[in-house]
Amino acid sequence: MVKQVESKNKRSRDEIMADIMQAAIVEFSENGFPATSTQAIAERAGLSKAQLHYYIVGKDQLYEEVLKQVIEDWIKVFSLSDVDLGPRAVLTDYIRKKLLFSFEQPLLSRIYAREVMQGATVLTPLLTRSRQRNTQAVACIEKWMGDGLMRRLDPLLLMMHIWSVTQHFADFDAQVRYMMRLKDGEQLDREHVITELTEFILIGCGIPPLAAD
Repeated sequence: MVKQVESKNKRSRDEIMADIMQAAIVEFSENGFPATSTQAIAERAGLSKAQLHYYIVGKDQLYEEVLKQVIEDWIKVFSLSDVDLGPRAVLTDYIRKKLLFSFEQPLLSRIYAREVMQGATVLTPLLTRSRQRNTQAVACIEKWMGDGLMRRLDPLLLMMHIWSVTQHFADFDAQVRYMMRLKDGEQLDREHVITELTEFILIGCGIPPLAAD
């Protein structure tokens, strides 16, 4: 049966699963979880509904996998192995990676934001590792403050502020483009945004920005 499905679609199993996941991301982003149907996901993935259910149990499974993907991607962004490089280098790298995620994966960010705004009932059980990782990040920031490398502040609030402002460029893309008077198809100046935001946060942390060197 697997060979028949794969032959008909001229795609390997991995390719079909990738297409299903991407279709689910688009549908969940545009319509939200409740309004998304497996029929819509199947059609977008180029499958019949019966074929789709050969590969997945249901949309609940797909939705959870999408949320897990976002969490895993964000966990990897804050590199604890580079803590000895100091707050300027680590925070600069972190802000860049978070913004690039928003620029390149806006649909994933919007699905995450929608889930949170709806109460995070599916998301909350998945956040244990993320919270542990963030606790480690907070400890790193506290060490930097203790070493006099940045001013005293609430490290947890700093992390959440960075999340808010970087994810803004994905979740509120339409507003950003309107306010910046960008025409359809016109590219946002990503490096300008990264530089401005990085310097803003570093100065707020009492760290001389890279431009000051």
